[in-house]
Amino acid sequence: MTTLAAPGVSTTAAALRKLYFVRFAFAITWALVMFTTAEHLGPLAVTLLVLYPLFDVAAAVVDARASRATGSPALLYANIAVSLLAAVGLAVASTSGIPEVLRAWGTWAIVAGLIQLVVGVTRRRMGGQWPMIISGGISVLAGGSFIAGASADSPTLTNAIGYAIPGAVFFLISAVRLGRAAKGD
Repeated sequence: MTTLAAPGVSTTAAALRKLYFVRFAFAITWALVMFTTAEHLGPLAVTLLVLYPLFDVAAAVVDARASRATGSPALLYANIAVSLLAAVGLAVASTSGIPEVLRAWGTWAIVAGLIQLVVGVTRRRMGGQWPMIISGGISVLAGGSFIAGASADSPTLTNAIGYAIPGAVFFLISAVRLGRAAKGD
């Protein structure tokens, strides 16, 4: 059962629902394109790796604007900063090779995952947030695996694809589950 805790929840839920559908589509498209270039760290792979956290910045801006009616978006502003730093870090790390990229990607996944988990917990009364909470936890674990994978004999970027696809699925599930809250039920 969805509980609406404050005025503006249905408006916020509707905005988040649209955003989550867009995030789903972006992550699936990104993963498909990344799949074509994940074997080496060429210009397309670097562009895609930097683009992913930049898209996260744009999504967090939209989310923060939508969330003003239902609470403080401070954690979303933290996510914006973390994702901007990640984009810069990934661009710099790409000049040193795949292991450094995996370390930067992993660090971002851990911090962004923690933020996503906390945001999901604070929004749980809105409904549709359990997939976001689970996704945040998985992001933390995946980040650790990226950092560990950087020390492998032949590290590859294919794990990043495996990170994007479950995240996309969780955004889709959340978008669907937010339908009731968006309707004001």
